[in-house]
Amino acid sequence: MSELGEKSNSVAEGLALSDTKAAPSTPAHPPTSPGGLHMREPFFLKLHSLPENDSDEEKVRREGTVSNPLSAPQYTQSSSLPSTDFKRQDTWFYIQESHRQRVESESEGVPPVTTSTEKTPLLPGKTESKTESFKRHDSDNGPDDCFAAWWANMATCCSAYTCKVADDTKSKLNTFKVVLISVALVFICVIFTVAPASDVHLSQFAVSADYGVSINLTSESLTPVLQVTVRGPFLNTDAAESPSWQNCTFYVRRLHANGSMQTVSDKWALAMRDEADIAGMITDELSLSHNFDIALDQSDSATYQLVVESSASYLASMLMSYANVMKPESVQVVYAAIILVGVYVLIIFELVHRTLAAMVGALASIAVLAYMRQRPTLATVMLWLDFETLGLLFGMMLIVAIFMETGFFDFVAVEAFKRAKGQVWPLITTLCIFAAVFSAFLDNVTTILLLVPVTIRLCEALNLDPKHVLIAEVIFSNIGGTATAIGDPPNVIIVSNAELTKKGVNFITFTMHMFIGSVIACVVAYGHLRLMYRRRRYLQFKDPPEIVEIEHEINIWRRTRESLVYGTRDAERIRLILKTKAAELEQLKVEKLAEMQKSIVVEEDFQTKLANLQEEYHIQNKSLLIKSCAVLGTVILLFFLEPLEALHLSLGWIAIMGSIVLLVLADKEEIESVIHKVEWTTLIFFAALFVLMKGMEKLGLLNFIGQQTADIITGVEGESRRLLVAIVLILWVSALASSFIDNIPFTTAMVSIIVQLADDPKVGVPIAPMVWALAFGACFGGNGTLIGASCNVVCAGLSEQRGYRLSFGEYFKVGFPMMIVSVTVAMVYLLVCHLVIGWNGPYL
Repeated sequence: MSELGEKSNSVAEGLALSDTKAAPSTPAHPPTSPGGLHMREPFFLKLHSLPENDSDEEKVRREGTVSNPLSAPQYTQSSSLPSTDFKRQDTWFYIQESHRQRVESESEGVPPVTTSTEKTPLLPGKTESKTESFKRHDSDNGPDDCFAAWWANMATCCSAYTCKVADDTKSKLNTFKVVLISVALVFICVIFTVAPASDVHLSQFAVSADYGVSINLTSESLTPVLQVTVRGPFLNTDAAESPSWQNCTFYVRRLHANGSMQTVSDKWALAMRDEADIAGMITDELSLSHNFDIALDQSDSATYQLVVESSASYLASMLMSYANVMKPESVQVVYAAIILVGVYVLIIFELVHRTLAAMVGALASIAVLAYMRQRPTLATVMLWLDFETLGLLFGMMLIVAIFMETGFFDFVAVEAFKRAKGQVWPLITTLCIFAAVFSAFLDNVTTILLLVPVTIRLCEALNLDPKHVLIAEVIFSNIGGTATAIGDPPNVIIVSNAELTKKGVNFITFTMHMFIGSVIACVVAYGHLRLMYRRRRYLQFKDPPEIVEIEHEINIWRRTRESLVYGTRDAERIRLILKTKAAELEQLKVEKLAEMQKSIVVEEDFQTKLANLQEEYHIQNKSLLIKSCAVLGTVILLFFLEPLEALHLSLGWIAIMGSIVLLVLADKEEIESVIHKVEWTTLIFFAALFVLMKGMEKLGLLNFIGQQTADIITGVEGESRRLLVAIVLILWVSALASSFIDNIPFTTAMVSIIVQLADDPKVGVPIAPMVWALAFGACFGGNGTLIGASCNVVCAGLSEQRGYRLSFGEYFKVGFPMMIVSVTVAMVYLLVCHLVIGWNGPYL
């Protein structure tokens, strides 16, 4: 028998152990009215089909008496969960129940049981017996019972019609959504298919004051916009503002047949390094881009040339690429903004899964680039992926997946529950401190990967909704990662920039300035968190723990059934078994709800709950635990040592090597079970997000935001006022932008603009305050939305994998206000340090 067949048999044997109640069978003949005509079974009869093995419910069925009419149980004969409302009024319940009893007795042909002592206290003030009520109805058609029958039938018709209208409306809206998105996607695919290939031209040359270069442009494909990207020994400073530097100038000119020349574009001047500074320093070459608006004249047969001139005394080598673009940069920015807004509409309103939304946005950005004659090749798109981040996520997911099989996370959760004595806030405080401290010295993605399993187990033991605690951990992880230069990717980009390093921004100065502000932000954010969740019920599930557990199990069975492959007999059999199990759990959920309405739930005390947890959760595989701890400890140690130049390893390579070693030591016969636990949806989301953000960068959206910020700062008069505007503007623009776009490319674009502002003598703003404002904004801004930072997405993916789906709105309600609070604290901190104290240098 195949392995899949063995799995199906084991699943079938496990499911055979569960014993659930079968739904009562429906009557063989439809009920009839007193006149002998067949009548449709009312809707509420389907909701009140009662089993015969419960004493209280037997009394309801046989005698029409219930001890508590507001807590009467509700059952369903189908496997789907009915819409149940336990807060109905006594009058409405009496009308339904009396009509049900009458129709049921008449349809079954059973004479009513005459009881003079047991009444039907379904309506306050009613004292007549069930038999007397039926006799009165049969004899003189009393007004009360007639009204009950009429009202019940009317309610049945209205309820059925309302449900049908709601289902039809929902179905139509869903169809409209699918059609609309499909049409848009087809339109995108058509644009990408018919767009011509990119005509990017590469040219390598050397220029000096005595030697210039003129490149003829292809007149057949020439468009009004020419995009030029050049790499060479340039400074990130506008040469027009500093004419004393040696510079290189680019422009387009028209060459007429009579030999006359005319400049038909603006001139792009770049400041160049001194000859002594570029000797053997290829890594310091800077890559810059510019779009030339060309005044084309189609009436004559003139030749257009791209001219490169230099005032440098030495021969400078450079590499240049140029391509014709359909639309100017302002139009490209509009297209990029439309794509970004469309992606967020899909994610915010949950029209599709966020991974699919990112994939659609990535394809749309590539299609727009193709329309602009900047069509990238598939190899180029693959280079846009951040394989370091993907490798880190993949490796750590494998390590955590094997580590979970040891039962270590469950054991740690029980020990934490024991030491906190079952108190909620001591546990949440400990988890938040752990997330903040470890994220300061370790990658925050790794911190979240290790915290999520423990957090979910703890929350299940305390009857807390894990999503609220996970959001708090993510927020403090992002805040804590701001404290050091290695805690968050934007910090690494800032510290590793060569221009900033020359200006005194290194690991020590960065940590010295950022650590104090991060600690203050953590304290204020914790107070805000306590205020938001000041009552424990805000953290708890809305349903009782038993119902939550059943719903969680149903979700897991359904996800397991959907993950099975199609086309094999064994898989179909297992899928049928899992579907049956989910239906049985739905029935069990209804029964539990009915039981809880009739009984008082007594919560377990701390000692009893602790004993149950210790009995259920313990170390399951000590040998694998030792191996996993050794590998994970080595990986974390290498993470700390990664900045050392002696180690030629990146975080991605360390995680991948550690996962391979642990797979070998674990000696897994079925490696598919481990590979299946990798959150592939999250990895695909990151890959699509990298392509989407690179497309936004190519379309000029990030540079547009940065340039507009720089223009506002430059236009302010007065150095002190300009410093104030620079700190506030860079901080808030970075925070808001990082909430909705990836902070890595945005930080890269803003670093260049900050360096250019600092080197401009007319601006006169020190570089340190702008750098700290950028770091605080990019890191704290990641808390604003669910996709604002990498650890947010990782946490949401792991939570969904374990049955707790974290939506965009749920995160936004907590994360965005927390982002506002933390950024406000950072703004006050920066203004006090740099405007009041004047701490603008690297040290105190």
